[in-house]
Amino acid sequence: MTDARIIDGNAFSANLRDRLTRSAAALKEAHGIVPGLAVILVGSDPASQIYVRNKNKRALEIGMNSLEFVKPTDTTEAELLDLVATLNADPSVHGILVQLPLPGHIDTQKVINAIDPGKDVDGFHPFNVGMLSIGGPAMISCTPLGCLMLLRDALGSLAGKDAVVIGRSNIVGKPMAQLLLRESCTVTVAHSRTKDLPDVVRRADIVVAAVGRAEFVKGDWIKPGATVIDVGINRVPLADGKSKVVGDVDFAAAKQVAGAITPVPGGVGPMTIAVLLRNTLVAACRQNNIAVPDGDEWA
Repeated sequence: MTDARIIDGNAFSANLRDRLTRSAAALKEAHGIVPGLAVILVGSDPASQIYVRNKNKRALEIGMNSLEFVKPTDTTEAELLDLVATLNADPSVHGILVQLPLPGHIDTQKVINAIDPGKDVDGFHPFNVGMLSIGGPAMISCTPLGCLMLLRDALGSLAGKDAVVIGRSNIVGKPMAQLLLRESCTVTVAHSRTKDLPDVVRRADIVVAAVGRAEFVKGDWIKPGATVIDVGINRVPLADGKSKVVGDVDFAAAKQVAGAITPVPGGVGPMTIAVLLRNTLVAACRQNNIAVPDGDEWA
């Protein structure tokens, strides 16, 4: 059997950003509106700092406004909630993202609940979670929506396919399952207590691995010809003291069985920021009762 087709998240996300650039320009020309994204970072976590800088860079590249609010670790919960309230009231800010994790003295859910659901471009607010579950117009979590876009591009219609999501987090696993249900898949959500997990995975036409364990999903778990979406990002040490990034799937083994598979890095990862920008543009349009310029919300 030939190796699986590689699903190129870098190429897809670049194409999506090109479309967003054209749509943002059309929105500005027709209505004088420039989508605005506000990102709040509390603390000095190096990985979060890099991620926030990349979000700012990408937003500016496609013609959006980007605001960064970098706060010290000892910022109080009340101060953070005040900032969120200010951004909620600012009509030039269409999307608000609070970079997680927050310091331990801040109630993360309270902060998420304080964001205007229409500006919740991370899709974490309970209103958006609920709207997704009933099929309403929701802001959808960026990583799951990016996975769905890659699946649609690889497979076309997903209707009738058996899908297994490994992982039940609020950020990826649960919204991913809801999105697949919306596409008329038959969905199983598997997790650490699932009995006979390899057998469950072997039945799947689509496997989404979001368990957070390096190379957890083995090649012989994969149904021949299945499509595998690997959400995991795990850094593992090498013998020379360096490290490498791997996914939740044993890529080398799985690609010999699967029909299509995302690599790590270069698969799902690049999609997250691109979809965040997509959500910001959609939010700007919805807040102003304007159709998305190219008539396609890409969801």
